[in-house]
Amino acid sequence: MPAATERVQLALGALGIAADIVEYPQGTRTAADAAAAIGTTVGQIVKSLVFLADGRPVLVLASGRNHVDTTKLARTAGATRIERADADRVRAETGFAIGGVPPVGHAKALDTFIDEDLLGYEVVYAAAGTPTAIFPIAPPDLVRATGGRAADLARPQ
Repeated sequence: MPAATERVQLALGALGIAADIVEYPQGTRTAADAAAAIGTTVGQIVKSLVFLADGRPVLVLASGRNHVDTTKLARTAGATRIERADADRVRAETGFAIGGVPPVGHAKALDTFIDEDLLGYEVVYAAAGTPTAIFPIAPPDLVRATGGRAADLARPQ
């Protein structure tokens, strides 16, 4: 198991969550790739996205089927300006590369906001530290593990 995946496993274990991390050699970098590998819907895939809210990094856990509405995120985060963090900033804040950012085990504690659409599923699937590793988690456990705040963050489609 790669070191990044081990960090996620340890973080989940410390939170009392027994997660079955699965490696998919074909890759799970995008929500569509992950859904195809697992055999589930894109909506059940957790996208871990880092944004800067007035320069402060925040983590958004979004349903794979949704795009984040930055106006809604700004309101929820109490910010006036929202921008996407670049790859270097994502790695500096989380300790993980884009495509494998998990919801837990970060280098620094981040305020976390959860797309409320994820709460409508019995189970969702999140990255486990690499672009090939995924773990299933019940949405209430995801909220508890991250200390995240659920909100309407989806951009109307």
